[in-house]
Amino acid sequence: MKNTFIIVLFLGLLAFNNQAVFSQQTLTPSENFHKTSGDVLVGLLPALALGSTFIWKDGQKGTLQFSKSFVSTVAITWGLKLLIEKERPNGESLNSFPSGHTSISFASAAFIQKRYGWKYGAPAYVLAGYVGYSRIEANKHDIWDVIAGAIIGTGMSYLFTKPYDTKSNLNISSGFLDNTPTLRITYTIK
Repeated sequence: MKNTFIIVLFLGLLAFNNQAVFSQQTLTPSENFHKTSGDVLVGLLPALALGSTFIWKDGQKGTLQFSKSFVSTVAITWGLKLLIEKERPNGESLNSFPSGHTSISFASAAFIQKRYGWKYGAPAYVLAGYVGYSRIEANKHDIWDVIAGAIIGTGMSYLFTKPYDTKSNLNISSGFLDNTPTLRITYTIK
């Protein structure tokens, strides 16, 4: 029974990557605000990226492309965290490099930008940039952790994402003909 307890304790500590031996630092109200808002955005950005493939009825494998980008980003990020074991600025654990929040956020933003263009990608990049900033302000990462996360996330999305083909068989446009509003519908056979 004692050996079973020791094995379970060891596996538990291993699963949490030695976080149990580090003390948690109390956050200031500003740090807590940035941490919380970054935590919300790290869930929201991938949901928007994945949701965009359904909103645009993206039958061109956009969901698969985002999935490949997301999974490879998470795998590389956590692989590096476990391999490098850099201590966080607040001293709570040894998984600071690279920033996982930042890599996931930038993977989502880069997917949106490359798939659907800068019109949608620019605001996504602003939000991803804020996530990186929030990780520094919450004393979870330094600038190098955030830069590495941004490079990994952006790189994986650029590797797996292809631009959305907006060419369609059906075109709808409106205009005026002799001061009369018109609606033009054209269908092209390919």
